Amino acid sequence: MNEPARFSLAGLTCRYGGSVAVRDVSLEIPARGVTAFIGPSGCGKSTILRCLNRMNDVVPGFSLSGEVLLDGEDIYTPTTDPVAVRRRVGMVFQRSNPFPSSVFDNVAYGLRLDNRHSRVELELKVEAALQAAGLWEEVKERLETTASTLSGGQQQRLCIARALAVDPEVLLFDEPASALDPISTERIEELVLELGRKLTVVIVTHNLQQASRVADRTAFFLLGRLVEYAPTVELFSRPRQEQTEAYVSGRFG
Repeated sequence: MNEPARFSLAGLTCRYGGSVAVRDVSLEIPARGVTAFIGPSGCGKSTILRCLNRMNDVVPGFSLSGEVLLDGEDIYTPTTDPVAVRRRVGMVFQRSNPFPSSVFDNVAYGLRLDNRHSRVELELKVEAALQAAGLWEEVKERLETTASTLSGGQQQRLCIARALAVDPEVLLFDEPASALDPISTERIEELVLELGRKLTVVIVTHNLQQASRVADRTAFFLLGRLVEYAPTVELFSRPRQEQTEAYVSGRFG
């Protein structure tokens, strides 16, 4: 792997109560490009994704062991602020979750938490985030309208803009297009590819074709374990493990 590692996972094991969801996963995610997590439902891929910005902290009974390093620093030390981690590591969820406020206020939400931006600075940063999310031209005349009036695909890109507004180093996507129509899905995939040139992007997807289209590297998980992690072209065309070959060829999952 030529790029330096943004994330390094070592012996990561996750539990919900007494149930082990992820067992002894070790891998490195480079600082640039798109990494996809694939595998059947319940294989642990979303759990691992949420470990990368400590979203599992809010789940009752969740615990982990092992290491999750972000730029070489353990994000699970007692002195690490989870909010600070989430500022660096943004997340876009499966279903769009715009706030019940205007388009502008949705994107400006995280910026206002700092309480240090003037109105002009807010306007510039909101526009830049909407531009980066490929949404500016569609909403520039509707910034004060309620976000719920946007289409499903637009709402998902609005959520991406909200995440981008605070300048994260990493963006996590948890099946961002699973509820969208094919045209909206294509736009989200184009956006993921573009963002991967600037940021660390990790995407969980059930859609194998989507992983093959957008990801530079792909990790295949099964029953909470990492089975194979390789460049995407290699994993899909020349998998080393029989379980990987069976999954990507559609024999199960």
